[in-house]
Amino acid sequence: MKFFKLSSLLLGFLSLTGCVGSMNPTGGNSTPDYPYFITTEPLVVKKIAVPKGTRLVYEEMLFKKGEQDRILNEGKLSTIALPDGKTLDWGGVPVTSITKFFNSEMHGFTVYPKFDQLTKDKRTKFSELWESCGDGLGITVKNTDDWSFNTKNISDVESCSVNYQRYFKKDVSQQLFLNDMYQELIKNRYKTLSGKILFKS
Repeated sequence: MKFFKLSSLLLGFLSLTGCVGSMNPTGGNSTPDYPYFITTEPLVVKKIAVPKGTRLVYEEMLFKKGEQDRILNEGKLSTIALPDGKTLDWGGVPVTSITKFFNSEMHGFTVYPKFDQLTKDKRTKFSELWESCGDGLGITVKNTDDWSFNTKNISDVESCSVNYQRYFKKDVSQQLFLNDMYQELIKNRYKTLSGKILFKS
């Protein structure tokens, strides 16, 4: 009987901690309804030319939720997401979206590639290194108002997917890989046009 009571008590405790662990400190379990704007014409945002239909998502703002009828403060922009079927040339690689780092102490953004749209004649050492990671490329910059492929503004390659991170400073292989990526990125400066729309259909 004592064993049964102890098991029941332990089960109840685990259930309670599971609920508490999944609770949102803001009082709900859903993600915030961030304000966003769908561009109605081609625009230049964060020094990048984006096409009509681009989704611009912003940080939380007082009294602003969901879709907006006008563009908001560019300083509050958190994501540029291109319409389906369209990409931008970023460092010679087709990309579908760019998202500001969640950590406000880090000045930069993550660029998300579409490697199946990269033709063989456009491949470079930089694109090969990036594709070997297979996911987003984290970039630190001097000026956060510029998300373009501006090598004068790019400070470093912060990460390449979850496999290579500057955070793991003692991991020599990760640091060397990111160093190589940064060097190849800089070499690409004369080979690419930042913000060029590659696919219009």
